[in-house]
Amino acid sequence: QVQLVESGGGVVEHGDSLTLSCAASGFAFHVYSMGWFRQVPGKQREFVATISRNGSTKIVADSVKGRFTVSRDNTKDELYLQMNSLTPDDTAVYYCAAALHVWTTKVESDVDYWGQGTQVTVSS
Repeated sequence: QVQLVESGGGVVEHGDSLTLSCAASGFAFHVYSMGWFRQVPGKQREFVATISRNGSTKIVADSVKGRFTVSRDNTKDELYLQMNSLTPDDTAVYYCAAALHVWTTKVESDVDYWGQGTQVTVSS
């Protein structure tokens, strides 16, 4: 069955770095655009970053531009999010997402598959 399993979350301090990974299985990863979203309790889930199926297009949200980098390895069916200079505002549950019919995954309604999420907590 389809699975997206995030890992790499945790508790870090202001200014630290983390790399999130998302392991995909059960579908043709290389033909899906992939994205990262995040959600804070009581707020809507928000777009963080996306990468096209071949990795040629990468887009990050303005709130993380210059600090977060998205990448993928289609030989391993894995998606990554390198997060630098973390701040308490980055505290959230981070979800990876897969979308087949769009070049980049920026909109929740385009998503075909979601991971279960991984918690990132940044202390001040």
